[in-house]
Amino acid sequence: MNMTLDNDWHTANYQYLLGTIPLIRKTLENAIDGQQYQPLKDILPSINTGMYALSALEQLCTIFKLTEFERNVLLLCAAMEGDSSLGSLCGRAIGDMQSAYPTISLAMKILPAADWRAWTADAPLRHWQLIQVEGGTTHAQSPLRIDERIFHYLLGLQSQDERLKRIISPLAPVGDLVPSHAKIAQQVATIWTQGKEGRNLPIVQLHGDDFTSMQAIAISASTMLGLQIFAISAIHLPKDINELNHILHLWEREAKLTNSVLLLDSEVDELDPATQIIEKINSLLIIISRDRMGQKRRPLICFEVHHPTKNEQHTVWETAVETLAPNINESIHVLVNQFNLNAPTIDAVCTEVRGKLAEAKGDIGDISVQNLLWDTCRAQARPRLDELAQPIPAKATWDDLVFTNVQKQILQSIAGHVRQRIQVYEKWGFAGASGRGLGISALFAGVSGTGKTTSAEVLANELRLDLYRIDLSAVASKYIGETEKNLRRIFDAAEAGAAILLFDEADALFGKRSDVKDARDRYANMEVSYLLQRMEEYQGLAILTSNLKDSIDTAFMRRIRFFVKFDFPDVNQRKEIWQRIFPKDTPTNELDYDKLARLNVAGGHIRNIALNAAFVAADVREPVMMKHIKQAALIEYMKLGMMLTDAETRDWV
Repeated sequence: MNMTLDNDWHTANYQYLLGTIPLIRKTLENAIDGQQYQPLKDILPSINTGMYALSALEQLCTIFKLTEFERNVLLLCAAMEGDSSLGSLCGRAIGDMQSAYPTISLAMKILPAADWRAWTADAPLRHWQLIQVEGGTTHAQSPLRIDERIFHYLLGLQSQDERLKRIISPLAPVGDLVPSHAKIAQQVATIWTQGKEGRNLPIVQLHGDDFTSMQAIAISASTMLGLQIFAISAIHLPKDINELNHILHLWEREAKLTNSVLLLDSEVDELDPATQIIEKINSLLIIISRDRMGQKRRPLICFEVHHPTKNEQHTVWETAVETLAPNINESIHVLVNQFNLNAPTIDAVCTEVRGKLAEAKGDIGDISVQNLLWDTCRAQARPRLDELAQPIPAKATWDDLVFTNVQKQILQSIAGHVRQRIQVYEKWGFAGASGRGLGISALFAGVSGTGKTTSAEVLANELRLDLYRIDLSAVASKYIGETEKNLRRIFDAAEAGAAILLFDEADALFGKRSDVKDARDRYANMEVSYLLQRMEEYQGLAILTSNLKDSIDTAFMRRIRFFVKFDFPDVNQRKEIWQRIFPKDTPTNELDYDKLARLNVAGGHIRNIALNAAFVAADVREPVMMKHIKQAALIEYMKLGMMLTDAETRDWV
């Protein structure tokens, strides 16, 4: 229906409903006067819009299969909303001057084809809550009132039920999908077409990590069939079973009125209120969740949704960056190989970069468009991982490391593997037919403070990637299956930007392979295997840290590509660390680095001592001197449970 016809319909429908009020008035007056003529028999089902169309009233009757009597009950109640003066006629018609509302007995007396079956709980008027039967002295004397949403529908107003607004919201149409997602949307639409008329409607589930794409698929499938789609999140569902059932019933009515689909965003378990929706609701339902659901009593058809393929992402990037800069194809290749983004995110990245370029008026200094795109992609990929891991600002550089040449060469090799993985895997064919074993993993082993985290920062800074620390002791759960679920969420969230993952305290999970004495031992080994499996498949760099390499099972070491041993620094290395530890703007006076190197602590503790000494000196308005460092060293040693010896601080002050 075009805009003109749509406006014509609303005008004609409104006039049609207003035209029924005089007929209701005449019916009441005839009943008072004892006349038999009932004007409601003469109502036409269609309205004149230049071409005849059904009124909202007749559409409602068709949807809910209302009888002539049930239709007229609705009209009687609707007329009261349109003209409150009809109340006095209602009282006179039944001989009760105290009554000012339509009642069941009034409807039975004055309306054509009266039928007591219309008032049963299973009949449409009450089952679909088209009218409210309020309390009266007797059932027959109960006042009747039309439901507000139904009254608005009769007026031609498509406003959402107020009781649903707080938990159910409409979804806007989306643009074209990438081919792999469009294929799934078409399959969903076909399923809905075939099962739409049956009572046992199939549930469609989309599962995977890309929730944005799953929602777009659901919207597109609805659009293909001319259906509206509304979304509800499981976290907004009421816990009270009666309240939940009421919401479900209102939704089913809304789905019929608006020809709509319900999209449930849920992590479903057996105790979740969302399960009630799945089992009870009798309308088109599509569920999006991370994991595949088990079979329910209702038919369940599942589709796994992946991110767009690399080729599809490349095509989306080409369209999105078309107006950004010329000759940017090589940049697109780099972005596609590093980031795993869906179409809406790619569009958002390009929109943000356009805004930055417009604000800078084309003058972006030394920052290239490629670097702007790269950094914006990093920012877009961050939010989901921020909820699961601790971001670490990567400011350290190679100059901050005091290592042997062998250690630096291994770290530089790790960086080279990350940079060239696409060249070697894809272009040179090492990926072959399998994606297993292509993940880049490293084990950093050494006591606390020897530079494991700093080295990860250096790699992140060198590669312009985000660094996230995951405490494996916090991820590991005593509940069977929870550790794997936690790890899966971390890896899935990190895939979008191939961030560097630093798994700290690997000893908590990576001890010697335990003898299988009970179920817990068996599942502990499964947790380790799952972590190694995901590390092998992960497209970025995953680093494990351990205080002792000997605590790692040698069978697992074969699956780690790089091993870097962080030895306790010798006196010469400690001297070099002290020479670099103070920023150039920090005032110092007569520091003896040979004497400072006597302190038998690792680099991390040296930094703590230097920082504390700076605060001590600043507090007394002096440059950092040996006496301040001695005071700070005493505090650090006490924290470590060590004794600061005279040999270490001899001749300091």
